[in-house]
Amino acid sequence: MNSSPKASAKEDISYTQSYFSKMITTARSPLKIDVKDAVTGLVGGTVSILLLAILTQLTSSPWLMAPFGASCVLAFGLWNAPLSQPRNIIGGHLVATLVGLTIYHLFGNNPYTLGTGVGLAIFFMMLTKTTHPPAGADPIVVILGASSWNYIINPVLIGSIVIVIVALLINNVRSNRSYPTYWI
Repeated sequence: MNSSPKASAKEDISYTQSYFSKMITTARSPLKIDVKDAVTGLVGGTVSILLLAILTQLTSSPWLMAPFGASCVLAFGLWNAPLSQPRNIIGGHLVATLVGLTIYHLFGNNPYTLGTGVGLAIFFMMLTKTTHPPAGADPIVVILGASSWNYIINPVLIGSIVIVIVALLINNVRSNRSYPTYWI
């Protein structure tokens, strides 16, 4: 085993070159343009967010939070992806919000709690098989908003259930779609 400083420097350069070469690609996006899918996304996203916004106006309670817009992208644009399933939409938002609320109520609002909240949300979503990328923003929302514990029920639980119900109704109108792919 060669442990000379010269050999170590060569290994460092080799690793650095290898590391950065991973970022170079000639591959193209595999995403396809499908007007019917785009229209389904338009209708599903509009109906979901409009419904939650109207409920917010009518009840003076929050039914809406920004990450729900991203959840709609997954629920209607990538309806058959594992991270778009009801378990992930509802469970991911619940897990991530619970983490954010716990961190906030124990340690307050500061850069460390924001970073730790997001990191722990990812960790716990992955451990519970409820990973849902939009829910990664939930700790930021609840910490910056100084949210109370009831935030987990309204808007998080009820709002995510509304999105799933609309996704069930809208996605299954199309003959070539079957939503969800799985429940558990």
